Amino acid sequence: MKTPNSVSASIVTRNMSDLAVDTGNVYESLAIISKRANQISVKLKEELNSKLAEFATTVDNLEEVFENREQIEISKHYERLPKPTNLAIEEFLEGKIYYRTPSAEESGE
Repeated sequence: MKTPNSVSASIVTRNMSDLAVDTGNVYESLAIISKRANQISVKLKEELNSKLAEFATTVDNLEEVFENREQIEISKHYERLPKPTNLAIEEFLEGKIYYRTPSAEESGE
């Protein structure tokens, strides 16, 4: 997964009215952002697990634990990435998230 360099890895204060511009409702916007953050989180975890699986061994000896610097570097890289929530908020504010709200007529009400 390619992450933008412009997204801050730390917490940023957000104006709640900016989040409600597209949907008209802050809570709906937060629900959309949280679903996207979960998608990003799952994708990052799958990537990390696939990269770390290359180093998996059936036998653990003390020498292998200390020599596995590549595995440590991969883990540190993923720790330094922006949090999925920050990425999802940025995507939402930039209009990069597609979402739809089914109307009452379509749902049969």
